Amino acid sequence: MARVLIIDDSPTESRRLAQWLARQGHDVFSAENGNEGLAMARARMPDVVLMDVQMPGMNGFQATREITRDEVTRHIPVIIVSSKRERADEVWGRRQGACGYLVKPVTEQLLIDEVQRVLCAALPG
Repeated sequence: MARVLIIDDSPTESRRLAQWLARQGHDVFSAENGNEGLAMARARMPDVVLMDVQMPGMNGFQATREITRDEVTRHIPVIIVSSKRERADEVWGRRQGACGYLVKPVTEQLLIDEVQRVLCAALPG
């Protein structure tokens, strides 16, 4: 299936999302902050990134902007998965290049559906 990078400073949240994705056959790896996630995205070229927003150092909005505007990684779709639930947060996330926005706590089915939607949209042709 797909290679999924989870960028989230919460080990508990990362593990939960990773378990759900692994059950669907996805290859999942994770980073604990925006800087580490950006480096990992460049090195491992995932098919999709799940991005938390509130992290130390480079936040998720900044990391999303870096991934989606970098020549090497801009083809990688980013889905923000955040506890920030204001409409303005979603609009800002999409302006940074995110193609999806999920509010925590997210359900397993909603996450799987959104990842599948993004992966299908990214297919050529």
